[in-house]
Amino acid sequence: MNEETTRVEEKLVLPRTIHLVPMDVISGFEVRPGFYEINGATAIPGGVNFTVHSHNASSIELLLFRRGEAEAFAALPFPKRYRIGNVYSMIVFKLNIEEFEYAYRVDGPYEPERGLIFDKSRYLLDPYAKAVTGQSRWGKSSPHGQHYRARVVKDDFDWKDARPPLIPMEDLIIYELHVRGFTRDPSSGVQNPGTFAGLLEKLPYLLELGVNAVELMPIFEFDEMQDYRVVDGQELYNYWGYNTVSFFAPNTSYAAGTEYNREGNELKSLIEAFQQHGIEVYLDVVFNHTAEGNEQGPFFSFKGFDNNIYYLLTPEGQYYNFSGCGNTVNCNHPIVRQMILDCLRYWVTTYHVDGFRFDLASILSRDEAGAPMGDPPLLQALAFDPILGDVKLIAEAWDAGGLYQVGTFPAWNRWAEWNGRYRDDLRRYLKGDGGCAQAAALRLTGSRDIYGGAGRKNASINFLTCHDGFTLYDLYAYNEKHNEKNGWNGTDGANDNNSWNCGAEGETGDPGVNALRRRMMRSAFALLMCSRGIPMFLAGDEFCNTQFGNNNAYCQDNITSWLDWSLLEKNRGMFRFFQYMIRFRKEHRVLRTSLSGGACGFPDVSFHGVEPWHDGFFEDHERYVGVMFAGAQRSTGPQIVYVASNAWWEELEVTLPRLPASMYWELAVDTWEEQQPPGQAVEDRFSIRPRSVMVFVAR
Repeated sequence: MNEETTRVEEKLVLPRTIHLVPMDVISGFEVRPGFYEINGATAIPGGVNFTVHSHNASSIELLLFRRGEAEAFAALPFPKRYRIGNVYSMIVFKLNIEEFEYAYRVDGPYEPERGLIFDKSRYLLDPYAKAVTGQSRWGKSSPHGQHYRARVVKDDFDWKDARPPLIPMEDLIIYELHVRGFTRDPSSGVQNPGTFAGLLEKLPYLLELGVNAVELMPIFEFDEMQDYRVVDGQELYNYWGYNTVSFFAPNTSYAAGTEYNREGNELKSLIEAFQQHGIEVYLDVVFNHTAEGNEQGPFFSFKGFDNNIYYLLTPEGQYYNFSGCGNTVNCNHPIVRQMILDCLRYWVTTYHVDGFRFDLASILSRDEAGAPMGDPPLLQALAFDPILGDVKLIAEAWDAGGLYQVGTFPAWNRWAEWNGRYRDDLRRYLKGDGGCAQAAALRLTGSRDIYGGAGRKNASINFLTCHDGFTLYDLYAYNEKHNEKNGWNGTDGANDNNSWNCGAEGETGDPGVNALRRRMMRSAFALLMCSRGIPMFLAGDEFCNTQFGNNNAYCQDNITSWLDWSLLEKNRGMFRFFQYMIRFRKEHRVLRTSLSGGACGFPDVSFHGVEPWHDGFFEDHERYVGVMFAGAQRSTGPQIVYVASNAWWEELEVTLPRLPASMYWELAVDTWEEQQPPGQAVEDRFSIRPRSVMVFVAR
């Protein structure tokens, strides 16, 4: 190496430290202009960088609090020269992040008719806060009211050599759960009930069950005390958590221990462990509305920074309510769009989250006047963002304003959808409604009538149950919802449940009714596991968990919503059946995707009635559906699976399609029985008993 090359390389080497020199003193603190492109509060060597923005503010003040104190010990107004464009940024030196919390006061015009409601008396939570104080103990209101404050988080979690599982969409089996309700009941037997740590204790159970993805109901910081009330002596909360306070902060009341300035480490430990064992972690995210509500709602963050930017407002300055929760986030405004993208990137890079389910995602397609857009900029940005390139994006493709986009959600072949039509059509078919056979056959084969285009691969999230509605047990134990304990005189919750109580409403000692209910549950889950698309089911369905007929248990922080783990032993046979069907799905890839366009002279998918190749799906009286999947791959050879479903209340005689001479049919599943057959050869003609499902495999 010559001397000239050495001199050039020395010039290219950056200094080991960047010296930031204080330039001013404000309220006794040395300060200087900060890093304008780093939103939120960030610890740096020697101090903390605070960056915040507002389009319409006239001034912003940083407030510093000692932990647990109601009043600020310091107020630092941002000098005008510390503002560039609409961004205010300041480095405050010699701050120890463990010794303070912070908030803002923002001044500006008060013109409600224009949506401007600035109020410099309010303490405002940083929209980019990474940890929130004031709601850290479940069910305990902050002594300071809704004066939320933020902490600076030290991101020192060691992920070691962690790698995401990157499970192909077609192979997913998604398990939806509520972090608190999953282990809150003493029957869970965990040391840390109702927390991330408690959920981690149940990892061996999830591995035993066989699921490979968990979808966590909202874990962003939310206010469970919103709309707190007592009904008939029972305390009711905003238990589900669909009322976001902060998009960047984990819910601190879900942590088993106090994590001052390291908020989120318990959640990171959970995600790391799940991923190491091949289970992906998805977050149910709520960007359609916030906990600030409407004109009568609280005022703690977004309203005070830029009310008319963060929310969709009518021409009179009132809140549009496409969410059903008082306000609607203005998702496609460039400022809000960037915040949502920053948020999701943060959860992927900092927490290693594998996917997101977007609550009422159709709102994310609305423009600033509330009208649906053809190519919504936000949805397109998320679909093509490089950091989100491996992340699963799942839309609840409807909203409370009447927009229903199942099958038409803007997708760019990246977005999957909760297939509400799968739920509704299969529920109607299973309970024996007439005229549903054709729809059921289409849902079993991937809803090709809905997602037939080349740009909708792996788009259908198939489900029969989720948090919103009946559990699988309740689906066959109740004809009507029983939401009286919610305190709304039974007016809340859906009325179109397509449920059937099998002959008795609620709990019964009738052995015939109970046997029928269990058979209906087995048949429902068997069809779910034998359907093209991505299956999802609700935690507790595998051991007959009940919500006692409540189909909208959003406020029930009690045994109504908590899993009763004593039912696992009582209903061990149902658990084993779920295990069996999950394993069966994993072993037969032809159920999950088209392998080779067919095999052994059979097409990829074919429909059959009680006689092969003759279906009567167009007849209202038809309640038998036969679906055959066929394909081949080099490693396994041909795979042929025939799914027979009888929703009729009488036994039927059925003939199977004739196989090549070297092959025979083997019975693999029969939901009439709790114990599954050990794989036995069968003749081409068989009897299928009432309200049951049988599955045959070609050998």
